[in-house]
Amino acid sequence: MAYLNAKPGLASDLPFSEAVQVDNLLFLSGQIGSIPGKAQLVKGGIGPETRQTLQNINSTLKRHGYSMNDLVKCTVMLADMAEWSAFNEVYRTFFADHFPARSAFGVQGLAYGARVEIECIGAR
Repeated sequence: MAYLNAKPGLASDLPFSEAVQVDNLLFLSGQIGSIPGKAQLVKGGIGPETRQTLQNINSTLKRHGYSMNDLVKCTVMLADMAEWSAFNEVYRTFFADHFPARSAFGVQGLAYGARVEIECIGAR
């Protein structure tokens, strides 16, 4: 088992690992649409936040030798389920020929007032 973290900086000060690898599985902590290296969300609401969240996930996967094609499960938390369709519009553009298994549910109170948070499991 390996507890994996980004290089020293903003994320390394938080009390969790960005990912944990167990055998061929990679468990990612939840990601939001924050600007890399800053405690600040991208502006523009659900569309831009979803795009940035998925870009953050992609960056984390690459750092640890995985890709978006390796994702097998995503759990999506939305601040407003009425934004589910807008979320899906962006989400589908990040996957070429298959989609991971997925759950989505509405929540109250994501970090930094985010509209979306996604946690994923990758497998090779």
